[in-house]
Amino acid sequence: MAKHILVIQGHPDPAGGHLLNAMEEAYCKGAVAAGHDVRRVSVAQLDVPILRTQQEFEHGDVPASLQDAAEDLKWADHIVLLFPLWLGTMPALLKAFLEQVIRPNVAFVYMPGGQAKMLLSGRSARIVMTMGMPVLAYRWYFCAHGLKALERNILKFVGITPVRESLFGMIETASAEKRSGWLKDLDALGRQGA
Repeated sequence: MAKHILVIQGHPDPAGGHLLNAMEEAYCKGAVAAGHDVRRVSVAQLDVPILRTQQEFEHGDVPASLQDAAEDLKWADHIVLLFPLWLGTMPALLKAFLEQVIRPNVAFVYMPGGQAKMLLSGRSARIVMTMGMPVLAYRWYFCAHGLKALERNILKFVGITPVRESLFGMIETASAEKRSGWLKDLDALGRQGA
């Protein structure tokens, strides 16, 4: 069954040309070939203001520069987030973007008594993360804290589940053959809409 897929490229370098850009292309190519409807957001190409107050987060509007991205988030059945591991978590620009679009009245609403009602229930997600270290070291020594925070405290908080992961380590030293295999994996995931 065809899905509405939102692919969010979270690499903060607007010049592109990174492995993550090739991974995004491979995923989208596979998804389109399988008949899925795909929209893309490149965070590096957007004007992403930083939230500075609780008042602004809870009662402010999504900035005009991010309105389309917020609408795409509501439109999607499946969300793919691609980003590099920086200082143990996602780059600051991607975090700022998520704070702007995953906010009250877009992704959740506060209910009486302080509870939150999830507005993005029924959607799934895939996190595609690259890193310079071995994936095993990130998972076991560093406890994948940045990844867990994104999954539990952001995506699942607003009802996005299941959240699946594709982690790629030692990218600077990976052979051309290994990189080619990774791109084939992303193409296959796109075709599956997973």
